[in-house]
Amino acid sequence: MFYPLSAFIAYRYAKSNKASQTSFVSFINRFSVAGIALGLMALIIVVSVMNGLEGQLKQRILGIVPHIEITKTPIEITKTPIASNSLSKTPIQKEVAETPTLKMQNSLSGTPTQKEVANEATKTPITTDKLSQTPNVKEVRKTAELTETPTQKATEPKPLSLNEISMTPIEGVVASMDYREAEAVVQSRSDLRGVQVHGVQPDVMLEHTLVANHMEQGRFSDLAKGSFAAIIGRSLAIKLEARVGDRLRVMVAGASVFTPFGRMPSQRLVTVVGVFDMGSQMDDKVMYMNLDDVNRLMRDPKGNEQSLRFFLNDAFNYQTVVDQLTDRVGVSVNNIRTWRERQGPLFDAVKMEKNMMTLMLLLIIAVAAFNIVSALVMVVTEKQGDIAVLQTQGMLPSSVMWIFVLNGLFNGIKGAGIGLILGVFITLQLNNILDVIGSPLALAADGRGLPIEMDVVQIISITLLSLLLCVLASVYPARKAMKIAPSQALQNE
Repeated sequence: MFYPLSAFIAYRYAKSNKASQTSFVSFINRFSVAGIALGLMALIIVVSVMNGLEGQLKQRILGIVPHIEITKTPIEITKTPIASNSLSKTPIQKEVAETPTLKMQNSLSGTPTQKEVANEATKTPITTDKLSQTPNVKEVRKTAELTETPTQKATEPKPLSLNEISMTPIEGVVASMDYREAEAVVQSRSDLRGVQVHGVQPDVMLEHTLVANHMEQGRFSDLAKGSFAAIIGRSLAIKLEARVGDRLRVMVAGASVFTPFGRMPSQRLVTVVGVFDMGSQMDDKVMYMNLDDVNRLMRDPKGNEQSLRFFLNDAFNYQTVVDQLTDRVGVSVNNIRTWRERQGPLFDAVKMEKNMMTLMLLLIIAVAAFNIVSALVMVVTEKQGDIAVLQTQGMLPSSVMWIFVLNGLFNGIKGAGIGLILGVFITLQLNNILDVIGSPLALAADGRGLPIEMDVVQIISITLLSLLLCVLASVYPARKAMKIAPSQALQNE
């Protein structure tokens, strides 16, 4: 049972005073508290920086790559059991289908000759009565047409169009637009580069994409229909030595035609009207054009092969949207493309790195926490007489155990509190500290230093886990103190 006396004694031993500062036990105690504080501080700093790095990658890369794309025919048509061949056949059809003449007709690819019929007849003996009762092929076809039920054609559902899917409310989807993507080669006066041409709707891109907020020159409204204007990344503009107003030649091999001179790709001169800078590896690989211009470039002016692009509230929650599309709307999984197909390995590597760094720093905290074991074991050995006196005065063994458990908990609270305060303070001032020591790291998209993102729930969880490790480390010396026999301990005094 827990008594306030146990907490009072544990708090008294956890405090440091002038008399106990010179003892070796107090030194080990303070050393373990310092280890917990340093480990927790380092863990908070590293996790906050890793969260900021992951957020920057999410902003830079997933701001360009489509979150979810539905291509071509989105509906997977499934036939109902009424329309199956086994249920739609009448008994007359089954009997006719099992006749030897019809089997022979199905096995032959063309019109049988007399010799082939004779050979087949020698392999399969048929009596004269059976042959006389066998209907000919014309009668079989007429019978099948008469016995076909009208439910076979009526049960097939009509596939939804992309426009109908775009108007369907889906949780987590902010907006949608018609979209088309093609691989092309861009040629300037000085260089030749391979890019991905994104055919977009300018008004939707202005409202629901981060690229519109990182435009150095121009804007998406300049992508007028029929103007064959293009917006390129700053990295691509540097490699092509192109500026706003220059003309580039775009060649698409996927829409090539055969001419007397050979296979000629579809090509067009486009005018650069804008430059964006997301600071990502996709800046030199993407070119934005108006959707109608891309359809004309692909020799598909009606847009029969264009797809549907979804903008999500959180790109990491893509699986929830995919489940809604497959379950509620009926979209086939084979016709859904997500950002993980292109950039999934990169984010998996970042997540694994963050998890490994967290595990490594947690082990440092665990080592510091288990230093409490050595300190408390030495306290139990040194205070055996005091423990025996308390037991002779009526204190229960469970209360003795709680003294040392709470002593370890108080040490953990001191270490976790110091580490929490230092970790939060250093994290908030990390870029200023790096500037003072002369090692600035400009990893943010705006060049303001290290990206930092502090997660309150994550920090609280780490702190509570540190306290739990301190409590677990105190269990062994507490049980050892509980098992002390007063008679034997007082004999040695």
